[in-house]
Amino acid sequence: MTSWLSAGIIFTFIAIFLVLFRWGNIRCVGVTPVKTFTFIAILFTSGLDVGLIMFPLTEFAGYADLTTSPEYSFTNPLAIEFGFWAFLIWGFYFLTCFYFCVIEPKVQFFELPLIKLINNVVIIGTCAFTAYLLLSNLPWYLPELGDGESIIGSFYLVVLLVIATSVYSSTNIRYVRFLSLATTWLFLGLIALMWAGAFLSADSNISEFASTLSLLGGYFGNIQKFALPLNDYHEFYLYWWFAWSIMIGQFTARFVSGLRTYQVLAAMLVFPSIPIAIWFAVLYYYSANGIETAGFYNITMAIVGITFVINSLDSLIRLYTDNLNLGVARVGRVKYFLGNVIALSLLTLLFKLDFLQIQWVGAVVIGLFFTCFGYILVRRFNAVREISSAPVENKLDFNKINLVS
Repeated sequence: MTSWLSAGIIFTFIAIFLVLFRWGNIRCVGVTPVKTFTFIAILFTSGLDVGLIMFPLTEFAGYADLTTSPEYSFTNPLAIEFGFWAFLIWGFYFLTCFYFCVIEPKVQFFELPLIKLINNVVIIGTCAFTAYLLLSNLPWYLPELGDGESIIGSFYLVVLLVIATSVYSSTNIRYVRFLSLATTWLFLGLIALMWAGAFLSADSNISEFASTLSLLGGYFGNIQKFALPLNDYHEFYLYWWFAWSIMIGQFTARFVSGLRTYQVLAAMLVFPSIPIAIWFAVLYYYSANGIETAGFYNITMAIVGITFVINSLDSLIRLYTDNLNLGVARVGRVKYFLGNVIALSLLTLLFKLDFLQIQWVGAVVIGLFFTCFGYILVRRFNAVREISSAPVENKLDFNKINLVS
């Protein structure tokens, strides 16, 4: 599995370089272009899930335990966490976003019946894994509802309500856009709240935040070490990012609003990484200084984490139902709602029982990467070589969107 993952990563970075070399200055225009801030909000909230909120506080101590994990000794726990979540690996999303915006309309690889089926199985499985992550982390963040370790009936009910809300939200694209913006503001508000609690108290000061944030230099000074898996846990993360990559690229490609290719890459690497860096720095300060988060802070983080799950799921449910032509207009609202809720709930339980693993999903996605490349070489090479712009049918109203030139 490690060799397969490494091959996929190397292929991805080579492909990014070729895309920039060949099409770096063309404008990328999706079928439903939106303002640049809205695009970034959709990208950020669709491209991340509950793990961003709920994982770091449970992971910092493990990254600091060099006796158990000496491979982390080259830098600090904050830099490790950031490297697992931000900057370089957002290049996966850039590649797939560009592909679906510019290349797929000419290639139509994901319209092949077998490929379409596999892709949508991947999307549905990853949706269920996202719900499973919420379920598995609720005991730590909401110990007041249980013993802090076991998953109880109340947590299953919370996840069921989240899945149901996500399915309902997916019935209208307006809900998806609104929820993306709302989730972004909620997350920024959470950062501000916990930042103030840490650095505006009598026992701290703002200069300590700057000192904590500076630890991220340990990532950028060792960025090459994060390209390939450091250990099994990093491998899990990288497979997880691959599992998301095709569906996030396919979803976000429709909203690109005239950014040039290199600008899309810069936007995907930089803009999501800024709030992630600040958020992780705040959490690391809490962890390193033993500041308690139980109670109000944990409940607040759980609420924001739940909105992330809803936002991610509704985007992906919308995507796979559109791909399979199983939208509300075709099957009816009741069948649409019940079918998706039941399917995602059952798959979530399969992840809970360890019957499914996200690494398998990521491995399938890498296989799709290689298969798509082979298909282009054999069947669509000339069509791809002649591409000089985004599809002309993607009309762009320069007076109504925020065009970055």
